[in-house]
Amino acid sequence: MTGLQIPGGSEMRAIAQGLFTDETPPRLIGGKDRETGRIVYPCPDAPTYDPVPLLREGTLWSWTVQRFRPKSPPYAGPDSFAPWVVAYVELPGQVIVQARLVDVAFEDLRVGLPVRFAPAPLDPANPDGVLVPAFVPMEAAA
Repeated sequence: MTGLQIPGGSEMRAIAQGLFTDETPPRLIGGKDRETGRIVYPCPDAPTYDPVPLLREGTLWSWTVQRFRPKSPPYAGPDSFAPWVVAYVELPGQVIVQARLVDVAFEDLRVGLPVRFAPAPLDPANPDGVLVPAFVPMEAAA
């Protein structure tokens, strides 16, 4: 993936190669095991898996709130820290993925909340930053 347009006209790249498709809007790229048909995310770098675009829409399966700045390394985000939602999103018939959930108040979180894939900046204040896998509530995505 070369880059994605984000609100405001900037173009950002994914935090790692092979996470998102190049289409608009993008999708996560999972891996389908050639022998079992089981889908995983992210796609392993192994000859037994074929890359497969995942569904854009799913439901909130579970979540937690990250309330402290992760240890660096491996964390490469901004020095200033604001809590974020770590979501587990069920993509029906495919896989449950872990990603951020953005544009939602903590008190509005509920299992079964319909969400849509929408990569988000790791550091919204950095226009040259990177995008991380994220979902938004369907109401916010409309």
